[in-house]
Amino acid sequence: MSTLTIAAVQYDIYWLEQQANFDHLEQLINNHFNENSAVDLLLLPETFSTGFCINNKDVQEPEDGGLALTWLKKIAQQYNCVVAGTVLVSKNDKKVNRFYWVFADGTVEHYDKRHLFRLGKEQDHVEQGTSKKIITINGIKILPLVCYDLRFPVWSRNRQDYDLMVNVANWPALRRHVWDTLLKARAMENQAFVVGVNRIGEDGKNTPHSGGTTIIDFSGETIISATDNQQQIISTQLDFTKLDKFKHSFPAFLDADEFELH
Repeated sequence: MSTLTIAAVQYDIYWLEQQANFDHLEQLINNHFNENSAVDLLLLPETFSTGFCINNKDVQEPEDGGLALTWLKKIAQQYNCVVAGTVLVSKNDKKVNRFYWVFADGTVEHYDKRHLFRLGKEQDHVEQGTSKKIITINGIKILPLVCYDLRFPVWSRNRQDYDLMVNVANWPALRRHVWDTLLKARAMENQAFVVGVNRIGEDGKNTPHSGGTTIIDFSGETIISATDNQQQIISTQLDFTKLDKFKHSFPAFLDADEFELH
């Protein structure tokens, strides 16, 4: 398959109120699907069900699945698509920021956030992910990243192992320019489509978020973006034959440097 239809949800996350988030998301998603055709991939912001509360020991789900994973499975089955978002999950004596990818048949894949936000002391409460992950949907290869991962180009370097990069975040308004700039840079340097999904509103620590949810093509051009500070679902169909043609006409990837990750 050479196309993938993607929807990305930008919304204001209720702080530590899982059921309120589930109910609100269902309303937003239902309204969108009533007005638009079905999608292949539905993307939610980082820690979509609780907000980015890492220092509360009660904010974590068991590794074998909790309320958020159960809800993701429900939505994936209901709308016959892949649904993806991050959840704080218990691991060892800490937790991981786990990016779940849930398929309509109940299959679950995941990526654990690699780069932990030092300024927010994420490393004190969250265990670092160790493995890069590629998710395949309808033959399209996707690199999942979470928030702070966006700042580290080596981790996201395309070795011709993905076609689309997805980053979901709680990226604050104070550093919004960085978010906008790096999403475009990652698209251009890796010759891949990029989707960035961010929340809006103030979190429980009074940190404001302005959004910036966007879908960008391989040349760094914006395809569609959500309106700042508004709850909105954006969607589009990506045509990967255009990516193939672009890389054939401008094969910069052939001149990339070799390196090893440790």
